[in-house]
Amino acid sequence: MLALTRKKGESLVINNNIEVTVLEIRGDQVKIGISAPKEVPVYRKEVYLQIEQENKAAVSAEALEALKNLF
Repeated sequence: MLALTRKKGESLVINNNIEVTVLEIRGDQVKIGISAPKEVPVYRKEVYLQIEQENKAAVSAEALEALKNLF
């Protein structure tokens, strides 16, 4: 993991087309802004993990149904 120090108003650039800016620092919370192309999905990690779980469950259900249809 790369760890960087940024102050309010400072940014970092990822892959030449994603910009992450520190918008506000209040206590132990940091508000960030993300500027990325529309085709680049941006999720909070907890949401991303939930999407992953749902996708795995859907694939498992589809695979089970496909196996049932074979017999």
